[in-house]
Amino acid sequence: MASAVPLAAPGPSVADLMATLAPAKTTLSAGVSAKAHAAARDFEAVFINTMFQQMYTDINGDGPFGGSGATAVWRSLLTDEYAKSFAKAGGIGIADHVYKSLMSHQEVKS
Repeated sequence: MASAVPLAAPGPSVADLMATLAPAKTTLSAGVSAKAHAAARDFEAVFINTMFQQMYTDINGDGPFGGSGATAVWRSLLTDEYAKSFAKAGGIGIADHVYKSLMSHQEVKS
């Protein structure tokens, strides 16, 4: 009588399939990391700028530019610079979360 020989299932094993489904962890270049960090900081600056602009709604202002069209222009430039300086100084914490999200998406795509 012949002994039984175990037969392997045709096709790839379950472990091979799971390995192909898992996201590949690769290291991204410093340039990609720097661009992602800059984009995250710019996003935070835009968010902060929007918050600052909302603070000035319905305020006409006093002084030489009070109530004129120049007030809106001056305030938009002022809030933009405030937002950039806030984001550059560390911001309110949004940039870190956006950066981590961008990097996780880049690692999955690579």
